[in-house]
Amino acid sequence: MRPYALALLAAPALAAHRTARDAIESICTKNNIITTDDFILYNNLWGEEYATSGSECTYLDYVSGNSISWQTSWTWAGGADYVKSYPNAVLNVGAKQLSSITSIPTTWSWSYTGTDLKADVSYDAFFSTTASTTATHEYEVMVWLGVYGGIEPIGNADGPIASPTIGGRVWDLYKGPNDWTVFSFVARENVQDYSGDIMDFFNYLIDNEGVSSSLYLQTLGAGTEPMTGSDAWFTVAPYEISINA
Repeated sequence: MRPYALALLAAPALAAHRTARDAIESICTKNNIITTDDFILYNNLWGEEYATSGSECTYLDYVSGNSISWQTSWTWAGGADYVKSYPNAVLNVGAKQLSSITSIPTTWSWSYTGTDLKADVSYDAFFSTTASTTATHEYEVMVWLGVYGGIEPIGNADGPIASPTIGGRVWDLYKGPNDWTVFSFVARENVQDYSGDIMDFFNYLIDNEGVSSSLYLQTLGAGTEPMTGSDAWFTVAPYEISINA
């Protein structure tokens, strides 16, 4: 067991970003990860080749059980219409069949600072017909809590296909192709202190969009997708999630 939970007595409520030296651990390269008992924290610079310049680091501040706090600092220039990365935390529980999941309660407090930011803040889930986290995806489902710089989800050219009320809030739902079908629920205003059940979004798609409950939830991450901007600090304090099956 890594001693991360012993580093602080309680999850920090960060009023301002901490410095890199305060972090329990940090990662600044494309594929490095931080693994704890329950989470995998990614820097995930999957689109950095679209940038003309820039860098990104992710810092683990706190983790205990299903609660984690972290920060990501980044500056990206060039390729304004392309995502550069998805620094995110994934609860490491393996693939779960949708029909077996009763609820996915979550809370997420986050903040963003920086100059000329183009980015989103989102949950990102992948689904497959196979009980494997690495199998080919059938669907991707995103829940956008934050939008900066007017960026839009896949499928935006056709406009929203629906505007359901989920968890007492109206979301615009978009659908479009990637290498798989992507559904994106976009909040109409930024939600920096979110509390809800992510299973409600999946159930909506099962009931209304033909998504099968026999599919497997492969991974469910929470993080940010930067496009361009400078001196950005994305702070999460804390993020909590459980997958109940």
